[in-house]
Amino acid sequence: MTLKRVRLELARNAEFPNGSAVHGYEFVAPLDENGMLDKSAWAESKRDCTVHRFWRGEDDENGHLVHHRGERWAFHYDGEMADDEEPIFRFDRHAFVPGEYVSITEHDGVQRTFAVVSVK
Repeated sequence: MTLKRVRLELARNAEFPNGSAVHGYEFVAPLDENGMLDKSAWAESKRDCTVHRFWRGEDDENGHLVHHRGERWAFHYDGEMADDEEPIFRFDRHAFVPGEYVSITEHDGVQRTFAVVSVK
């Protein structure tokens, strides 16, 4: 298991037809050799599994990658209530490799798609 830093940037949508490099997330998570999330390794290193949300015109947010019963993954921000988390659609079924996409339901309740732009 290796902890990796993954950068997600807003994918193309009606508001940003070319996507946006100034709207997104950077998170740290344990990924296997195929870029898949390793849930067992996450349990051993969850304190190190951080998230940084950057969004032009808004304050940056920092927190952690969390897992709840079943297969529900979310970004939880420091100082926020659990009901204000950002759920990540099928997070454990995505390969985190550049060019892939992931959907996150943000604080405003809108599910947005983000492109994986780097994994280090």
